[in-house]
Amino acid sequence: MTSLDEPVTATGPRPDRPRRRRGGPDGRRRVPGGRRGVPGGRRGVPLPLLLPGVLALAFLLLPLLALLVRAPWRSLPDQLTSAEVWQALQLSLVSATAATAVSLVLGVPLAWLLARTDFPGRGLVRALVTLPLVLPPVVGGVALLLALGRNGVIGKWLDAWFGVTLPFTTTGVVIAEAFVAMPFLVISVEGTLRAADPRYEEAATTLGASRFTAFRRVTLPLIAPGIAAGAVLAWARALGEFGATITFAGNFPGRTQTMPLAVYLALQNDPEAAISLSLVLLAVSIAVLAGLRDRWMTT
Repeated sequence: MTSLDEPVTATGPRPDRPRRRRGGPDGRRRVPGGRRGVPGGRRGVPLPLLLPGVLALAFLLLPLLALLVRAPWRSLPDQLTSAEVWQALQLSLVSATAATAVSLVLGVPLAWLLARTDFPGRGLVRALVTLPLVLPPVVGGVALLLALGRNGVIGKWLDAWFGVTLPFTTTGVVIAEAFVAMPFLVISVEGTLRAADPRYEEAATTLGASRFTAFRRVTLPLIAPGIAAGAVLAWARALGEFGATITFAGNFPGRTQTMPLAVYLALQNDPEAAISLSLVLLAVSIAVLAGLRDRWMTT
């Protein structure tokens, strides 16, 4: 007879044994070959990957550090308070903001068409939209001049019918900047639209809302972060535009001379002024990265 408190097996009672724990002393399962929670553990970096990576980092950072080291810090306040600098900076800020507004008005509907509709040649349209990203800016300026110039394909009709001349004007600066900046916004918004669930729009249409009402009341709030990120990228790209601007709008102080053009002109006559203007654009770029830190600086 066995006691009711004794463990019974097919062959009779057996002594109590402590239950085997899985993993380490704390009961947690260990990952083979590494620290807890780190798949595979912390391993050494291969030397063939470490050296090129460090060289790439140095290649990207050294020019910026050289700009900071060689900056004329003592004369910097006088350089930045000159009338020419403020004129170029004001024109750059106004034209970049106007180009971003144009990109928002035209680019968001284009991104919606690419993400939500299916039409013949959609892949070709998407490739053409992204073409200004890889097209040399000077070539973009020449293309704008041939299209919207006084003797251009469309520009001659604008001049003949309305007396409107776009090249070498402040409006030309906005057009050139919007041409190179709009693809950044379109790509950002299209990616956000593809990630958003289209069933919310379908539910709104089944409840009686039109497609435009569903877009305005449902889709826009969903993709607002993507629109904001694309707008910031487009604004930064428009602010730093040089090639298309100088080709299509020229370099006239107070009318078409933006900050990048002022840097180029100052580099030929006054290198210290060029460095000071470059520091302003560097500060703006850092501010843009800080504004997008949640999008680009998180894992």
